Amino acid sequence: MIVVIFIIGYLAIIFEHNIKVNKTASALLMAVLTWMFLFFYYPNTQALGEKLNEISQIIFFLMGAMALVEVIDVHKGFTVITNLIRTNSKKKMLWIMGVITFFLSAVLDNLTTTIVMISLLRKLVPDQKERWILGAMVVIAANAGGAWTPIGDVTTTMLWINGNITSVEVMKVLFVPSIISLVIALLLLGWTLKGIYPHAVSRAHEERVEPGSRLVFYCGLGGLIFVPIFKALTGLPPFMGMILSLGALWMITDILHSPHESREHLRLPHILTRIDTSGILFFFGILLCISALDVAEILNALAHFLDRTIGNLSLIATLIGLISAIIDNVPLVAAGMGMYDLATYPPDSYLWQMLAFCAGTGGSILIIGSAAGVAFMGLEKVNFIWYLRKVSFIALLSYLAGVAVLILQKTIFP
Repeated sequence: MIVVIFIIGYLAIIFEHNIKVNKTASALLMAVLTWMFLFFYYPNTQALGEKLNEISQIIFFLMGAMALVEVIDVHKGFTVITNLIRTNSKKKMLWIMGVITFFLSAVLDNLTTTIVMISLLRKLVPDQKERWILGAMVVIAANAGGAWTPIGDVTTTMLWINGNITSVEVMKVLFVPSIISLVIALLLLGWTLKGIYPHAVSRAHEERVEPGSRLVFYCGLGGLIFVPIFKALTGLPPFMGMILSLGALWMITDILHSPHESREHLRLPHILTRIDTSGILFFFGILLCISALDVAEILNALAHFLDRTIGNLSLIATLIGLISAIIDNVPLVAAGMGMYDLATYPPDSYLWQMLAFCAGTGGSILIIGSAAGVAFMGLEKVNFIWYLRKVSFIALLSYLAGVAVLILQKTIFP
C-alpha cells in the first residue's frame, strides 16, 4: 500500500499542471499517508523521530541558505559577480555559468550553489523561460561539481563521515569523470543555443545597488564558504554552521540599517517573508515520504534484489544512480552502505567511489532527483514535463559518459 501511495503521489507531482493541484499539497499528503499506513503495520515512533531529526537538519540548512542568498539578493550584492560577466552570447553564458557552478559546488554544496546561481541568473537574464536552459545547466553542473569532493554533496559526505572514502582519494579519482560529465552536458545543451540575450549585460550593469551591498555580498559568501570549515573544525552538523552564518549576517545588517527607517526592507524580518515556503514544504514532504520507504525496508529490499540479480558492482552503482533520479539518493546510498560492509570493501574501494559518483550525478536526470533540481524547480517554477523533454536525455548522456570514464580509469589504473 505504501508503494501504491508513493506512485500515485509521484504521478500527481509530475502532472501538477494537468490536475491543477500544487505539487506541495501532493507531497505533503503523500508523506503523511505513507507514514500512516506504515504505522498500521509497524508502529514505531522512534523511527519517525529519527527520520525527522535527519530531515530537519536538511530543512534548516535549506532555510538558512535561502535566507543568506535572499539577503545578498535584496542588497543587489550579486552585481559584484554579474559585473564581471561581459558577454550576452547565449552559448558563452551557458559555459561561464556551468564552469562557475561546477567549482563553486565543490567548495560549498550543490544545493547552496544552485540557489546562489539561480539568483545570479535572475540578474543576468530577465526572461524566465530563457533562464530555464541555463538553470538546468546549473543543476547538472552543481551535481557534477558536488560529487568529487567530500563536502560537495550530501551522499559523498555520508560516505566520507562513515569512513568509506577519504578526502584526497575521492577528489583524485572522481574529478575527471565529473568534469567529463559537465563538458558533455555543456556541449549538448549548447548545440542548438544561438544568438544573444539582448538585455543581459545592460540590465546587470545598470542595476542600482543598495547601501552596504559589497559588504553584505562578501560576508554572505564568506558565511556560505565557512559552513564546511565550521563542520570540519567542530564536528557539528552543517546546518549549525549555516545558522551561525545567518545569525552573523543578521547582526551585521541590523547594525548597518537600524538607524535608517527607509532601509527596513533590507533587514531580515522583512527579507524572511520572501523565502519560498512552498518550496521548502515540498522538499520536506518528499524527504518524509522517502524516509517511510526506507523504514519499511523497501529501499533495502531493492538494493538486495540488485545484488542478487545483477552482481556486477559497476552496473549496480550505475543503476542506483539511475534510480536516484526518481528516489532521493540519500536513502539509496544509506541502503548501499548497509548492504556492503567495510570489512569486504575497505575505505576508498572502487564500490564506494562509484557509488559516490553515480548517486551524486544520477539525480540530474530528472528534476526531482536531487536537492539542486528540487531547489531549481521551486525557485523558477519549472514544469516537470519541460525538464523531462528538454534536459533529461542530455543529463542521462552526460551521466553515462562520466560513468564510462570512471570505469575506464579503473581498468587502466586498477
